[in-house]
Amino acid sequence: MPSISTPTPTNGTDLSIGRIVSVTGSKAIVLLDGGGDLRCRSPEHRPEMGTLLAIDTSRTTVLAIVSALSVPVPSQREGEGEVWIAELGLVGELAGAKSDSSTTFNRGVTAYPALGDRVRLAQKPELEATFCGDLSAMVRVGTIRQDNSIPAMVRVDELLGKHFAILGTTGTGKSCTTALILRSIVEKNPAAHIVLLDPHNEYATAFREWAEVISPRNMQLPYWLLTFEEMVEVLVGDGDRKTEIEVLQDLIPIAKTRYATGRAGESPRGRRGLGDASRYTVDTPVPYRISDLLSLIDERMGKLENRKDLAPYRVLKNRIETLSQDGRYAFMFGSRTVYDSMAQVLSRLFRVPVNDKPITILELTGIPSEVVNVVVSVLCRMTFDFALWSEGQVPVTLVCEEAHRYVPANSALGFEPCKRSIAKIAKEGRKYGASLCIVTQRPAEIDPTILSQCNTVFALRMSNDRDQAIVQSAVADTGSGLLEFLPSLGQREAIAFGDGMALPVRIKFDELPKHGLPRSSTAVFSKRWQTSLNDEGFLDQIVERWRASAIPVTADGASSQLAMMADALGLHGAQPVEAPAHDLAPEPAGYRPATMPPPYPGSASTTRPNSSIVRRETSAAPSEGAAPMHNAASSAPPAKPMAPSAASTFDTLRSLRERLARS
Repeated sequence: MPSISTPTPTNGTDLSIGRIVSVTGSKAIVLLDGGGDLRCRSPEHRPEMGTLLAIDTSRTTVLAIVSALSVPVPSQREGEGEVWIAELGLVGELAGAKSDSSTTFNRGVTAYPALGDRVRLAQKPELEATFCGDLSAMVRVGTIRQDNSIPAMVRVDELLGKHFAILGTTGTGKSCTTALILRSIVEKNPAAHIVLLDPHNEYATAFREWAEVISPRNMQLPYWLLTFEEMVEVLVGDGDRKTEIEVLQDLIPIAKTRYATGRAGESPRGRRGLGDASRYTVDTPVPYRISDLLSLIDERMGKLENRKDLAPYRVLKNRIETLSQDGRYAFMFGSRTVYDSMAQVLSRLFRVPVNDKPITILELTGIPSEVVNVVVSVLCRMTFDFALWSEGQVPVTLVCEEAHRYVPANSALGFEPCKRSIAKIAKEGRKYGASLCIVTQRPAEIDPTILSQCNTVFALRMSNDRDQAIVQSAVADTGSGLLEFLPSLGQREAIAFGDGMALPVRIKFDELPKHGLPRSSTAVFSKRWQTSLNDEGFLDQIVERWRASAIPVTADGASSQLAMMADALGLHGAQPVEAPAHDLAPEPAGYRPATMPPPYPGSASTTRPNSSIVRRETSAAPSEGAAPMHNAASSAPPAKPMAPSAASTFDTLRSLRERLARS
């Protein structure tokens, strides 16, 4: 190669690596200096894929990212000269005096480099000006690969306002990345409003001090908040059963009207938000009683002359009664007192007021698989509607873990209303203050329309060609060369690009503190498989917990069974045992019981051992001066205290059953 004079920087280190030989609209080609010269340099002074280079022009300093390196004409013998080429993507420029701290970075290029201009490695002040910028509106998540002394900063408003995605193969650290980004945001914005859908119950440990943890054991999501499509999915399931669907469509508005009419004589507080009963539709989110719905079904059945027409009504009625008695659906149908609790539900879900808990973690494990998509649909729909009707005063971020479950690319999979709810946030949420975070291990299986709305992407290690192609389609040409690293990224490394980042960049995430790690560790098979488990009661405990998940969760359920068995055996003085919510493993660290206030002073409530609230059923609202209702079994004479554990309750039940069988 011909020798070209190289200007020497003021710091005495020659960072020049070559000269411009071709320029197009957004790309340039650099003829690198002799290979021997570059080989003699330290690794940090040689160009690599993704390295940020600088080109000094008369007005600005143009910045470019190395997108490809090649040797078009390799030497045949040792010592022969070679032509080394670097392809660059022009990404932006630094304006202002180079010695001035007010130098600012701008995306896009206004002054293009000329042929023959020298190219050099960007220096530390230039990297800081590019990647750091206005620190008041940014949060740190790690360091950049080119210089680990430069922090990787994220622009919070652009990140949240235009949605973002965290993508990566299982085991690459998606959960830790999600926890790190959210912790960084919350530390700087303590009055945030973040809703996190947690399908594996792993985030409670990561946000002990900041999260309101809602699980099926303390969740309250009344059935009357469901839209008609969601209610049909729960009560009917099969969309071909048109008769049952038509029955629900006719009777639900009537049940809502009955409830509102019955409350018409109450104080304005008692009928807050009910409005004109004559205008209720099947989707209006106002309360109605299941007992009224069942009564209306009975009335319809009584008017039918042909018994063959009774079958759909009976099936629908049986389904409603079964769900009302199923403990797994207690979060939806377990509240026997019907009242307008919509404000309390919104307050708890969206943290208004925040009360030092800016994150709501919704643990989905334990919710019946048949209705998980319905629950997610309700929460996503309410997130958008809350942002819409609050007129953007309370911006909300929805974090959707395992998003490929809820917005699959295959139109035959998933729950259509759920997909529509998430898609609505992705397409229109920015206008109203509703933002979306998509976390998934299979980007190829997500609806591409929704993924394309995520303007910032953190791509962790991926080895699947289809997944890589999806990420490749989302990044601009200037940063596409970085994606070649996707299969070989290390732990806590990612390629970050989009509006939330100054430039496409390879970053290494900061390490989370031990108390901030999500509970997502892989089972240690080699350790567990060294010894055999010889505990004879282990399987019995599993069976009890398994069966307990379907036992109705009522405060007097187990006590009533004990009382009846005690009466049969003549044990009238038996100590009543408080009913367990579920005989499950201990709550994870960070668990917080329900604290939703009762709707009216003196409303009936009973506290279970895990401190969640279970309301007793009454067909009418409680009166203002009503005394709290207590467990019927609590009136029995007290005996020696027993350990208030769920295991003791089931042991007592089992013992009484055995004694009853022998008598």
